[in-house]
Amino acid sequence: MSETTIFYADGENPKMIEAYKKAQDTFKYFWRELSWEYRRIIPALDVACVKLAFTQDIDDETVVEHMWINDVNFDGETIYGVLVNDPDELTNVNNGDEIAIPIDQISDWLFASQGKTYGAFTIQAMRSEMSDEERESHDEAWGLEFGDFNDIQVVFEQKEKPENLVEHPMSKNMKDSLIEFLKENPAEINTKDERGYTFLHREAIAGNSTSVEILIQSGADKNAQNHVGKTPLDYAKEYNWEHLIPLF
Repeated sequence: MSETTIFYADGENPKMIEAYKKAQDTFKYFWRELSWEYRRIIPALDVACVKLAFTQDIDDETVVEHMWINDVNFDGETIYGVLVNDPDELTNVNNGDEIAIPIDQISDWLFASQGKTYGAFTIQAMRSEMSDEERESHDEAWGLEFGDFNDIQVVFEQKEKPENLVEHPMSKNMKDSLIEFLKENPAEINTKDERGYTFLHREAIAGNSTSVEILIQSGADKNAQNHVGKTPLDYAKEYNWEHLIPLF
């Protein structure tokens, strides 16, 4: 992605408002993919970034700019990352700043692998109003092929394997490794980090039902609360991971 090229769009455009909503509704798939990417020995993603709404009061007016961050992390409450755009008007953030913003400020997300992009709802909304030549120029600036703006996918092989919308294939494939890891490291089952998150919290946020099931069978505390008083089940419900709820 070019760090200096920003394609502006009318934030009040109904297409753009719909794109923001779709991005927020599907962000859980972005985080699920990225949470597995961080565990891979060989990276699979070419790009993984999130667009957020940054605000500042300037001359008695609230100015909003939608800009991208990478090096993304997420704890179920807040999105963390590094800003990769230069603000146009805002002075309270700068390119390269470390960012922490609540999840409700998401306006888009994107990951790409093997030349195919996933998500990118606002980008596709803009591309839908471009000429063929403009789309080609736009895609060149990103260094990605965005494909058909009417066919946005959110997970790998979504059409060929719709079950991937329910659970990430790596969650299934890593089942035996997780069982072995927990046998060798039983203390990890209920260890809390500095903000009170357990292994079970993190897997529930990412929607990994195989991992959640194994953790519960291994004695994970289903009622453990983090720093904001939420349990793993709270996050499963909050992010509408329906396949997780019966496991609790």
